[in-house]
Amino acid sequence: MTTLDYENTEKYLHSSGKFRIKLGLERISAILNLLNNPQDKLKIIHIAGTNGKGSVCTLTAEILKQSGYRTGLYTSPHIFKYNERFKINGEDISDEDFVQYVSNVENLGKEYNLDLSEFEILTAAALKYFYDKKTDFVVLETGLGGRFDATNVVQIPLLTAITSISIDHKDRLGDTIEKIAFEKAGIIKKNVECVVNDNNNGLSTISEVAKKSKLVIADKNVEILFENGVNYAVFDGEKYEFSLWGLHQKQNLSLVLKIAEELIKKDVKITDNAIKTALKTAFIPARFQYDKKHNMIIDGSHNADAAIMLRKNLDFYFPNEHRIWIYGCLSTKEYDKVVNTLFRLGDEVFLNQFDNPISVSAEKIFEKINKNFKIKFKKFDKTENMLNYFSPKNLMIVTGSFYMINELVTQL
Repeated sequence: MTTLDYENTEKYLHSSGKFRIKLGLERISAILNLLNNPQDKLKIIHIAGTNGKGSVCTLTAEILKQSGYRTGLYTSPHIFKYNERFKINGEDISDEDFVQYVSNVENLGKEYNLDLSEFEILTAAALKYFYDKKTDFVVLETGLGGRFDATNVVQIPLLTAITSISIDHKDRLGDTIEKIAFEKAGIIKKNVECVVNDNNNGLSTISEVAKKSKLVIADKNVEILFENGVNYAVFDGEKYEFSLWGLHQKQNLSLVLKIAEELIKKDVKITDNAIKTALKTAFIPARFQYDKKHNMIIDGSHNADAAIMLRKNLDFYFPNEHRIWIYGCLSTKEYDKVVNTLFRLGDEVFLNQFDNPISVSAEKIFEKINKNFKIKFKKFDKTENMLNYFSPKNLMIVTGSFYMINELVTQL
């Protein structure tokens, strides 16, 4: 395989519409049928939600890996490279395999005039890859919503789970918590357990949808402790070193621990030691990720609820640090709410219009910032110029869009 093969595959995926979302299961069902329905032969844990999906999926997959199982993990979006979306035991799919599986789906789709979207292509390729590589389990993250998401082609998952629900993608999922929760709850299947936190905003809607299912409430109390620069999760009277920083991980970990309990009931061999090890080894980029070398927080918070949590996390871990922000976002996001949640009086803010057709201009973002914050504001049109202005003496927070984070972090 040549570098050109991989680049051509990327170009094909982009041409399939990076921002073209085609909800519905007809096309994904058709392409998977042509691939002999690998999803029906896999043991799948299917996870939906607004915030926290990536963390819950990563932790669940890591626990299964540390328990000795060959575990596939399908997530989105990627930060640096498409390969990140398909992992087996923490290892990204190789360039060669990625080209092979995506090209196979591409050719079949063209032959049968299926007009597949980017996400449908990736989902079909991932499921076929996980089947061919003989995974014991697959942890599958929805892309958008649940009911009509391409991943919902899975008819009989081993288990489902729904993370926190908040307002996001209003144009596709609805403008209320109830409407969005209904779409997310579309992954619930008859007689299959669905795990949900007891404080989920959409619990009443999820409960209604789950009447013919088996709703399981995750109610374990988890606390986060930060001592001498080390992050710990505290539950069942013990503290465990925890690689994923952030107060939002309390809710995520509570959900994961209940998922583990439910899997154990299904004769999956998970030990306390496997869980303890997984808490130390799990890694997920750009979710309140702390880069000690650069004194930098990297976080992909792109909706109002995620912004609230990012602010709480900063106040918890770095209450007295001067904050310098690099922020840029897509026009589809509620950036007016986000910026006025994140920034505080006296912060320095660098606004960036990055290389994306729907990136918001720095001027439009600045217009939305509360003038009483007296923000020191600088504008950048090219992400690569920004790092020249910073030093590790001050805490820098890079947030807003995964696409901008990709541009910036690759230069570190």
